[in-house]
Amino acid sequence: MLLVHPVHELLGQLPLLIGSVVLGSATGNQMWSVAVLVLLIVFGVARWFTTTYRIDGEQIQRREGVLQRTVSSLPRNRIRSVSTDARLLHRLLGLTVVKVSTGQEVRGDAEFALDAVRSSDVPELRAILLADSLAADSPAGPPLDRVIARWQPSWLRYSPLSFTGLAMIAAAIGLVYQTGAAVALQDSTLAREGVDAAERVGIVVTVAVAVVVVLVLSVVLSVVRSLVTFGNLVLSRRDDHGGAGVLHLEHGLLRAREHTFDMRRLRGGTIREPLLVRMFGGARLDAVMTGVNGSGEASLLLPPCPAATVAGVLTELIGRPDVVGGDLLGHGPVATRRRWTRALSIPVLLGVAMAGATFVVAIPPIAWVALVVVTVVAAFLAADRARALGHRSGGGWLVARAGSLERRRDCIATAGIIGWTVRQTYFQRRAGVATLVAATAAGVKGYRVLDVPAELAWSVAASASPWLYDNDWARDRRGPSCADTFAV
Repeated sequence: MLLVHPVHELLGQLPLLIGSVVLGSATGNQMWSVAVLVLLIVFGVARWFTTTYRIDGEQIQRREGVLQRTVSSLPRNRIRSVSTDARLLHRLLGLTVVKVSTGQEVRGDAEFALDAVRSSDVPELRAILLADSLAADSPAGPPLDRVIARWQPSWLRYSPLSFTGLAMIAAAIGLVYQTGAAVALQDSTLAREGVDAAERVGIVVTVAVAVVVVLVLSVVLSVVRSLVTFGNLVLSRRDDHGGAGVLHLEHGLLRAREHTFDMRRLRGGTIREPLLVRMFGGARLDAVMTGVNGSGEASLLLPPCPAATVAGVLTELIGRPDVVGGDLLGHGPVATRRRWTRALSIPVLLGVAMAGATFVVAIPPIAWVALVVVTVVAAFLAADRARALGHRSGGGWLVARAGSLERRRDCIATAGIIGWTVRQTYFQRRAGVATLVAATAAGVKGYRVLDVPAELAWSVAASASPWLYDNDWARDRRGPSCADTFAV
């Protein structure tokens, strides 16, 4: 770590280091850059001397700080998951960062990181931190390990369908401007040659070539990032003979990451299907688990891959193929009409405005072509959103599906639902529909069933949570029976 900390400090403060070099060049005094370099190295080395941790029977404690001393402690009974993260330099030196998560959204408590421990000590440390889940051999025999998903090279075909590559290009451009390197590039020989070439071939050809280059570069970056991040992915499950078990995920080529989850905290899964990925038969799987943030990479179990693989893994985890791929109940013509109205309102308003403007100015034909294209796209999205909307409730599970650009199918175990909320905007009240929100301690904390007929909202909730039958207030608002709900 005497090597790792200084290197990471230099990489983390790269804009500051570049700025000091630029300042030294402008003032003719290179001591600015030398001073910043020395300070960053000294600070990185000092982190090793000031960071310690200890684990006892009740808590894990970390003590750190160079200029300000900080002592953080975490009760072991609040630990929900343990993950590891080893960048290339860590791996070369046989080190790993161990991250302990409680699932809380409080600053400084959501992630408790030990940077770093020896890789050989990680299995024992993980077993200590998840002692209740990673139990030792039971009387009936050793735990059962089985791989339920393994990364395939064919998954890379879904990588260009995201905007990751474009985001990386935008970030690189932002870094160039932030560090002041753009000023130097403007006066470079390469920039002048590029301007001369653009003047010779014309603006249209230049823009077309630039777009093609950006798209090709975006595809390459997306594929490379996906390969480096998710290569060698293995999702395995360990079940002991007493019924407890853990879910273990490892992935990464250069930067190896591992996540270990307690299966007893699993409350279902979310199948995410972005439009382009769905058009090519792909999907992504997120875990709905207590103590794990339901958004971002923390909950990811499978990156974009074939939808059949996602469905098979989720079925393996929850044991309910009907929940994962079964038919859903529609929400009726009112919900469908709302999707068409919201999608076509802007194109219609634009069309009316353009028609009125024709009495004052001439509208170019390209504007009318653009309006037609926007209207067709809006109609496609409206039909797709209306077709996707649906739910099912009962049998211990709540399933809700919605969306087009980012379609998601939430499969939630009703045993983890701790409350229900029925919300209605002004327009929903006028239309007679409502949004039903199931509150849970897992995932994103609240899962929505959109535009349910208002008179059936509490019936849907009661079919998922039978304890609502014992609530007089809810029973008075349920309207038709649960049987009527499923018959609609």
